[in-house]
Amino acid sequence: MNGTKFDSLREQVRGQIITPGDAGYDAARAVHNGMIDKRPAAVVRVSQVADVIACVNFARDNSLDLAIRGGGHSVPGFGTWDDALVIDFVNTSGVRVDPAAQTARSEAGATWADFNHATHAFGLATTGGIVGTTGVAGLTLGGGIGYLARKYGLSCDNLLSADVVTADGNFLTASERENEDLFWALRGGGGNFGVVTSLEYRLHPVDMVHAGIIIYPMEHADTVAKFYRDYMDSAPEEFGAFLAFAQGPPVPFLPEEWHGKPVVVVVGMWTGDQAEGPSRWKPFLDAAPVAGSMVGPMPYPALNQAFDPLVAKGLQGYWKADFLAELNDGAIAAHIEHGSKVPSVQSAVHLYPIDGAVRRVGANETAFANRNVKFAPVIAGLWQDPAENEANIAWVKEYAAALRPYSAPGGYINFMDRDDQSRVAENYGPNYSRLREIKAKYDPQNLFHVNQNITPA
Repeated sequence: MNGTKFDSLREQVRGQIITPGDAGYDAARAVHNGMIDKRPAAVVRVSQVADVIACVNFARDNSLDLAIRGGGHSVPGFGTWDDALVIDFVNTSGVRVDPAAQTARSEAGATWADFNHATHAFGLATTGGIVGTTGVAGLTLGGGIGYLARKYGLSCDNLLSADVVTADGNFLTASERENEDLFWALRGGGGNFGVVTSLEYRLHPVDMVHAGIIIYPMEHADTVAKFYRDYMDSAPEEFGAFLAFAQGPPVPFLPEEWHGKPVVVVVGMWTGDQAEGPSRWKPFLDAAPVAGSMVGPMPYPALNQAFDPLVAKGLQGYWKADFLAELNDGAIAAHIEHGSKVPSVQSAVHLYPIDGAVRRVGANETAFANRNVKFAPVIAGLWQDPAENEANIAWVKEYAAALRPYSAPGGYINFMDRDDQSRVAENYGPNYSRLREIKAKYDPQNLFHVNQNITPA
């Protein structure tokens, strides 16, 4: 569709409509993953819910593919699509905090850096991601693993309500009291059921945390991984940390000799009594020889944004995800073999614990069903040079294949890539049939299919 075809839509929206040939089109169509090179028919930078309703109706009535972009971090690039109408929330990123009720309402374009900045002013937070530039909406709709998950559950477990524009152009609020089936599906079912325009969260007292980033030489990876596994098995829920395989980053607390070298890393925070922080991290400092470390108090938002410089917009990206029922010795050996070959300083493999408060929610209480596994590993391939795509993608695929014998069914939907559509049903397990029924109720024609798609029943 050429730009003139959108004249009727221009009369209905206040946001900016950008089409091919317009100044800024290339910037408007770009998402976080530099590997994605889609050419949408139009990008609409919506200004309010009325714009979203108009866009949904226009796309449906004109048989246009519809892509939804919050933070734009989707590794498969689902925030854009060839010949599609893109609803872009870049200009709607407000967060309103109610400190008395300990809740916050976020617009769909907010990132976790936006959200944490707003809530930290009141000494409050909820479970968010590991990177500040990640979108609040996308992370939550896929589940929402983060540092606070062991203590307070997933992001979706802290969701109180969501405003949604459905495929028929209706505006609904989903919560435990309204449109309960839709609310159930939104908590882990992704963007399959409508355009979420705002989200209301439960907040918790989180201000200063005792953070730790401890980097070990790869030769000690077996010792570190087994120590981490055993320690986390009985650690207080106030201790949230992940295990990682990476290249030594160029940070001041790591000697230059380790920059770019294979390392194993433990990253996390203690959210309990700050006076206990040093004693909570000491076991990790003693577990094996340390190449470099940074342990001490810091504001929670600072830790949440600590890795932002490593994952700048425009990097090439290809990811794979699984769940581990156990981090057994075989899985550790596979991680060491392939984790020692991390091909770039931006790439990393993280293992996030799935326990504590996450397990106190039943597998069928939300769409996110994978609550009885121990860890959610992600093989996050990120690199700068497109000429290295083939080699980097091969590393990710080989790593994933090596982990498969030790993996439980499914994988964290937010970590899956564009060629993982065949795994969607497996990921949702016994919840998939109900999700298909809810999809058929709210989106029978599958207008919202530019995602890890759940097909209508």
